[in-house]
Amino acid sequence: MKRRSLLAGATCAMIAFTSMHEVSRAGTPANQLVIGFSMSNVLTLDPAGSSSKERVQILANLYDGLVGIDPVQRAKVVPALAESWEVAPDRRSIRFHLRPNLRFASGNAVTADDVVWSLERVLRLNQAQATNLRLRGYTAENAAESFRAIDGKTVEIAILQPIDPQIILMTLAMAGTGSVIDKKEVLGHEKAGDLGAAWLTTNSAGTGAFTMQSLRPNEMAILARNDNYWGPAPAMARVLMRHIPEAQSQRLLIEKGDLDIAYSLGAADLKSLEGNREIKVTTSTGNGLYYLAMSLKNEHLAKAKVREAILKLIDYDGLNRTVMPYYGVKHLSPVQIGLAQQPFEPKLRMDATAAKALLAEAGYPDGLDLTIRTLSEPPFDNLAVALQSMLAQGGIRAKILTGSGEQVYGPMRERNFELVVGRSGGQISHPDGDMRSLAYNPDNRDEAKLTGLQGWRVSFKDDNLNRKIDAALREADPAAQARLYNEIEQLYADGIPAIQPISQVTDSVAQRADIEGFQISPVWQTKLETVRKKR
Repeated sequence: MKRRSLLAGATCAMIAFTSMHEVSRAGTPANQLVIGFSMSNVLTLDPAGSSSKERVQILANLYDGLVGIDPVQRAKVVPALAESWEVAPDRRSIRFHLRPNLRFASGNAVTADDVVWSLERVLRLNQAQATNLRLRGYTAENAAESFRAIDGKTVEIAILQPIDPQIILMTLAMAGTGSVIDKKEVLGHEKAGDLGAAWLTTNSAGTGAFTMQSLRPNEMAILARNDNYWGPAPAMARVLMRHIPEAQSQRLLIEKGDLDIAYSLGAADLKSLEGNREIKVTTSTGNGLYYLAMSLKNEHLAKAKVREAILKLIDYDGLNRTVMPYYGVKHLSPVQIGLAQQPFEPKLRMDATAAKALLAEAGYPDGLDLTIRTLSEPPFDNLAVALQSMLAQGGIRAKILTGSGEQVYGPMRERNFELVVGRSGGQISHPDGDMRSLAYNPDNRDEAKLTGLQGWRVSFKDDNLNRKIDAALREADPAAQARLYNEIEQLYADGIPAIQPISQVTDSVAQRADIEGFQISPVWQTKLETVRKKR
């Protein structure tokens, strides 16, 4: 039976693959959604792995958590697999009640044990998503006491720190961190104690509206409708997510009708599509920050005057005016737009003369040589080229190294880089999420492997800043908390940060005019079950 299932799955994948090429000649079928995006950062579909934007866009449609994030109000938690929950009077635990009759795509029943095992698995594998739980005090060692199945349909999660329970709910709403996995199905594919990690690289075992039918790295992902989905049945029988990193290619394909939605278009392409009546372009404030990261493990960049010189060589207004339209808007603070009650903007401006003087004081009167790593796709590559030109005005000779997600973020996770043009963005809509992602680093040792923290990746550690970030999260008074975050942002700027935000992410997506029900998620978790075609 298993062999027959595998053969059937392969046959379906081939049919879908053939259909895709037929689509390019005749337009997309009414029950099939074709999306163009970049798979460069899709290194694994295991929920425990990395949290790249592109990967989350897939995971959000394969898995559900106990709770989710409202697609419009990014700070609002909504029910998902849990139909309700209550916080204990002492704020030390949250009890969740699962919906009745939930089933995984495999047909296996969803139980409280699956939820507990999924969270424990993230910690045991200790990959990128484990950081989100470890930040809240959860470890592989205390998981059994922290996550408990009260009965088959009730889960209790302990709150181990004196923090707002909303932070725990938001953590559980993160695609990957809180994704509930089919324990029975995954352990059936376990090899050498890997908890099914190898199998989940290209397969899925969730409750989402779709299931992974076929994944061809850097080619396409084929999602098929999950007939066991607990919500309203998706209108689309299949979703084809095609790896088309070239923006111009996506534009041509969506103009012809060969794509229904284009995620990765360049500014020029989006501008040209604005006048096309058959296409709708939507731009909204998204999740994350484009940044320049500088490794403090590098002997040159460890000097504050060198970092300050680099920051003074950047024309932030010019970058955002020429490179970032449709991708981002100028934002130089580590706390994202709309999350700080008292917004703070660092007073940064380009001053090449002052930058040269700082470099001379630091011992580099003739400049120095550095390398910039970045993804080989817009806007990252264009940002890197613009920064290269700006740094050259101060005598900094920057060589650009472009590549895939693993070639760029792999060295960053190993703390073996100099400069990186990257993009941050957790899925927690709270200043704490940003500050912990970019600035917090409780253990700067290489062996700590806090790969989910950008602060650790750049070897930046400020104990005073760490303490203030912790204090702000414990503060119960909203006004006092707002003042603390404002103070933290000022301290971050005064310390000549190793990660300098350049732009707040905006999401610009082109879709065929007959696509309805498509709602861009502000935290990357765009759900496709509501999408339909008016044909």
